[in-house]
Amino acid sequence: MTIKVFCTGLTGYIGGDFLYAVSRAHPDWEISALFRNETRAGVVLPRYSYVRAVYGDLDSTELIEEEAATADIVYHFASCDHINSAKAIAAGMTRRKSGRPGYWIHTSGAMILTLESIQKRAFGCHMDIEFDDWQGIQELLSLPDMAPHRPVDKIVLEAASDHVKTAIVCPPTVYGTSRGPGNPQSMQINEVVGLFLAQGKAFKVNEGKNIWHEVHVQDLTDMYVRLGEAAVAGGSPATWNEKGYYLAENGAFTWGEIIEAIGDIGYEKTLLQQPGAISLRPEEITPISTRFPIFVGCSSRGRAIRARELLGWKPTHAGLREELAAIIDLEASVRIN
Repeated sequence: MTIKVFCTGLTGYIGGDFLYAVSRAHPDWEISALFRNETRAGVVLPRYSYVRAVYGDLDSTELIEEEAATADIVYHFASCDHINSAKAIAAGMTRRKSGRPGYWIHTSGAMILTLESIQKRAFGCHMDIEFDDWQGIQELLSLPDMAPHRPVDKIVLEAASDHVKTAIVCPPTVYGTSRGPGNPQSMQINEVVGLFLAQGKAFKVNEGKNIWHEVHVQDLTDMYVRLGEAAVAGGSPATWNEKGYYLAENGAFTWGEIIEAIGDIGYEKTLLQQPGAISLRPEEITPISTRFPIFVGCSSRGRAIRARELLGWKPTHAGLREELAAIIDLEASVRIN
């Protein structure tokens, strides 16, 4: 049986690494991908000539719906907040004519877990609340509508049925070099380092005691491949729909400690003016970066149990702390060039 896969976001950081991984694990899968134009497709096709290019953007809803209607698996790596594209995928998968279920593997994000710290404006503060995707899955499925990413998550969950099997993958801080042909670097941690280099110093939000979780991009894409393999096998051993929420992390870190380490390493490399990090209030940071207080100052704690228990997922890469020197070197080289 030929497996037809439709993807969005293959020129991106996570989607590109997935393409690298799945091409080696399953070269027999037929992959089609949405590209904004031939220039964007030209980033991918020279290395992956077998990928069928479909031209349009996330608002090309009729096109996305048609592709989803003929796919066995849809991987949505593009914007996790784009409502129209999510609705188009849902509509297309719902009208699939195959007797077999279709599978939709959607990428959300750990900002969805930050609502309480945002509402309380507890930026840089320790928060006790911690989610998990095993015993606590109902909490994830019923997060308030105002939580980040929740509107699109709801579209995915509402599309779930016997005919449409859905899984939501929720990565936290992703780091490491993507093996894909497009964007090789993470947005969050690399943006933080770049901002510090531009300012000449590292700074944390208040005391920086807020906690996030982390995952290496190559470990993350291993989870996506395993979910696809389960879909091809008829669904098992993964769980889907109301039990198809997968947090994706390999340990926790405190933002203040990571930022202190960036400051120390940057100072040793003579890239920053002082070691460590200073503490700034959100209102002092906002003129420098409007989103930094939330992006780096909120708390997002969610333990990944489901993929470990069901899929045998075992992250193997070094932690974020061990990658900081390489990230700093990269951002410094970008600034020089």
